[in-house]
Amino acid sequence: MSNIDINEPLPADAAPREESFGEILSQFERSHHKPDAEPDPSSAVIDGTVISVGPEYVYVDIGRKHEGVLPLEAVREASGAVALQPGHGVRVSVAGLDENGYHVLSLYKVVVPKDWTALENAFRDGAVISGTVQEVIKGGLRVDVGVRAFLPASRSGARDSAEMEKLVGQTIECRITKLDTEKEDVVLDRRGVLEERAAKAKREAFDAVEEGSIRQGTVRSIQDYGAFVDLGGVDGLLHVADMTWLRGAKPSDVVKVGDTVQVKVLRVDRAKGKISLGLKQLTPDPWTVALSALKTGDRVRGKVVRTTDFGAFVELQPGVEGMIHVSEMSWSKKQKRPADILKPGEMVEVIVLGIKPEEKRIALGLKQALGDPWEDAVQKYKVGSVVEAPVSTLAPFGAFVDIAEGVEGMIHIGDIVNNKRLQHPKEALAVGQVVRAQVLEIDHDRKRFRLGMKQLEPTSVDEYIAENKVGDVVSGRVVESGTSSVRVELGEGVKAVCRLKGGAAHTEVKPAAGADLSASVAMLAARWKAGSVKVSAAGTGLKSGEVRQFRITLLDPAKKLIEVELAD
Repeated sequence: MSNIDINEPLPADAAPREESFGEILSQFERSHHKPDAEPDPSSAVIDGTVISVGPEYVYVDIGRKHEGVLPLEAVREASGAVALQPGHGVRVSVAGLDENGYHVLSLYKVVVPKDWTALENAFRDGAVISGTVQEVIKGGLRVDVGVRAFLPASRSGARDSAEMEKLVGQTIECRITKLDTEKEDVVLDRRGVLEERAAKAKREAFDAVEEGSIRQGTVRSIQDYGAFVDLGGVDGLLHVADMTWLRGAKPSDVVKVGDTVQVKVLRVDRAKGKISLGLKQLTPDPWTVALSALKTGDRVRGKVVRTTDFGAFVELQPGVEGMIHVSEMSWSKKQKRPADILKPGEMVEVIVLGIKPEEKRIALGLKQALGDPWEDAVQKYKVGSVVEAPVSTLAPFGAFVDIAEGVEGMIHIGDIVNNKRLQHPKEALAVGQVVRAQVLEIDHDRKRFRLGMKQLEPTSVDEYIAENKVGDVVSGRVVESGTSSVRVELGEGVKAVCRLKGGAAHTEVKPAAGADLSASVAMLAARWKAGSVKVSAAGTGLKSGEVRQFRITLLDPAKKLIEVELAD
């Protein structure tokens, strides 16, 4: 019997049939009701396409007038991610219509027999299995390990989403951390496997490192105290003290991140898992080289690297420094700060004063390289010469002047002024005052000059020498006699030497006839200053107190020396 649509009109030429309404109804019911054994067409399997994903439902095009809706929870995975996205194909069955006219759908599941035994054994034993990354989903990755599995992003071993994307299509090694066969829920861990492999590789690399060996590595990071070098799976510390023989160098001055370096393994601490490396140990110790080439007394050139309160350090060659003590910087006895004499970066010439190889110490002298000013002063200033110098110190017994750097002269209080007795040098002098003085004596042991100021003041001898000349005949009184010479007073404070011939100084000589000796002496005393005494000379002998005429034979202003002879 064909199906009849009760709403369809009969053809115009059709003859009316004698059928009751009951028959027609029976036919309709038979066409719409199936035996129990026949499946309901509404529950047939349909291949649909996801249109959109809403907050509660997934909307699916099933090829009918109205779309179908699939509950969101039906496609949500254990991780919370939604497996279906717009454009995905999905196999569903229709369960009916909802109040809004949408077809209510359910996922059509085909029960596929699976062998879970291998996965269960791997889960129980914690064994490592392989899987293929299929895609990036919310919260992690979908991985095929024979069944669909979920790998959380935090356990993927990837540092960011870009690295996760690179894993798609790759075969990875992982462990099962959760296995539910009924729900087909499998969760994986890859990071733990990677960490174990890295730890194993590190142990093997560490065990292969031996003290004293030379290794090649890559600078991985730099710190203030040194650098970490990757030796191929294990790091070693290259301390700043073992980087270079140079003092004060920073790690960043020696190496850069990414540099390939040759290092020496200095120590391996198996208990703590630490490796100490050295870079400078691969080059000769500059101290050994320098100490074999230097000796005491050598003049060397170097650069001032730093100053302290007690001296300055000079780099003689890379990695080798010597020290100039503050006492060896200047000949001056005045205490000076090293920073006032030398500056870092300045090039200087120094003398090696001493070497202590066992302590790696070199003593240097700066003032010795400049020359001893005492030797220059001795050559420049002889006894009797005149110096001009500032007063540096006043003491109760005299004054000190700076003749040159480190060279002092002392003026005794009795040699400061003439014709006046000073109680203290400050009555005539002040510190800083420049004075003129004559060198009276040179003390080589104490390295000091004895000076006199009053010796440069004009005296009666200076005036007498200035007013007379060699050959003048003058009057004088014998004040001291000897066998070969006598001292003659030519005026007040003016004495001369008269050298005799024949040694007759003590022969008594009488005055010439008619001479009044007392009158002559009185007249001579009255006219000494004028130098115009005229007394007749008689005989060839002289005695103390005798007044005679003499001829000047020598006038020496520098030595204040006058020599005379008896006038004819």
